Amino acid sequence: MSIRTTAVRPALLAAVALTLLAALPAFAASADADLIRADHVAAPDTPQAAAAVLAARRYATFWHTGDARYASAALSPAFADRTLPAGRAQGTQGPLDASKAFRAAVPDMRVQIEDMVVAGDRVAVHLRFRGHFTGQFGATHGQNQPIDFQAFDLYRVADGKIAENWHLEDNQTLLRQMGMLP
Repeated sequence: MSIRTTAVRPALLAAVALTLLAALPAFAASADADLIRADHVAAPDTPQAAAAVLAARRYATFWHTGDARYASAALSPAFADRTLPAGRAQGTQGPLDASKAFRAAVPDMRVQIEDMVVAGDRVAVHLRFRGHFTGQFGATHGQNQPIDFQAFDLYRVADGKIAENWHLEDNQTLLRQMGMLP
């Protein structure tokens, strides 16, 4: 390796790193403009509440799009699922895996935030999931059945990110719509 190549490589790496770091705020700003909005929000007019609403909208947009960048923007690195389903990984990997598996079953999944209430560091969110079961869920193959079920989440937000989540999904309705329950 020549002396010139050795001197240029660190400078090139630094330039690439600075370019990538500069692009992160651009993603955040453009991505925030693309976030889904809640039909109804009850929140105080405080910076803490605004950060909590933003985190919840980013997380809902992750479920709406399947884009892991929204999950990364919404979830704390120390994220904990307090109602962890059997077999799901704890931490941020759990929602990433769950979204991928559910999108394999319902590729056109859409998510709507019907209600959001912020109180202190807590956010209560009423979500509605819609789409068509055209993929595969376990051993069951979809036959284009319409899917329409609700979920309720409670988040604890710290430093503008979701640190903890407690959630309930209407799995009985979902499984009935998928033809897996009578």
